[in-house]
Amino acid sequence: MNQVFVRCHAELNDFLPRSRRGSTITVPCAGHESIKNLLEALGVPHPELEALLVNDTPVDFSYLVQPGDRIEAYPVSALPALALAPLRPTLAQVRFVLDIHLGRLAAYLRMLGFDTLYRNDYDDPELAQLAHTEQRILLTRDIGLLKRSMVTYGYFVREITPHRQLREVVQRFGLHDQFASFKRCLRCNGLSQPVAKAAIDHLLEPKTRHYYDDFYQCQSCGQIYWRGSHYARMEQLIAHAAQPDQPET
Repeated sequence: MNQVFVRCHAELNDFLPRSRRGSTITVPCAGHESIKNLLEALGVPHPELEALLVNDTPVDFSYLVQPGDRIEAYPVSALPALALAPLRPTLAQVRFVLDIHLGRLAAYLRMLGFDTLYRNDYDDPELAQLAHTEQRILLTRDIGLLKRSMVTYGYFVREITPHRQLREVVQRFGLHDQFASFKRCLRCNGLSQPVAKAAIDHLLEPKTRHYYDDFYQCQSCGQIYWRGSHYARMEQLIAHAAQPDQPET
């Protein structure tokens, strides 16, 4: 039987059955399948792939696998050590679109100032289309969605709790120096700006009007923000997200 030999490195093993992780996998090969389709059949979504070597030679997604090939698949974390060019161009601007499972993460990313689309009624075709046409990074907990051919930039969020998800995404995309905190509306993603208290006085609750003087308002939906008791908790969340991972010893 014709076959190829595949090794998935680092976090790409998250998508493989436990029995196949960290080892070379033998896969049947008919001789006319793209390397992208072969790896996705094993379970690895193409947006998670950042470099491919076949018989020690870099290839792209269009490469047709040949019997006897030795395939090495790498995630983004391996690129610096390999000094290889990535499979896709670097985005000029980091923007996100999130699936239905990540609503709280969407709010947190907006809190940090990132352009983040989220609606709880987006279906999978809409999410893939938005990611494609607007060149957004699709964040999802749905591996099948990440495998859609229209998706170029994407990431499967491993963590379960929102504050850990935020830290994970910041680490994965190297966003530590790109925060523009409290510049976006957590509700609709619009930009917020300072607003005179007198202009919104009639919209405030009595206690808010009495205790606070500095306000911000979303220019899209009109939502009003101020630095209330929740502000310290949000600052703590931002500080946690900004901490770089410590190298293992």
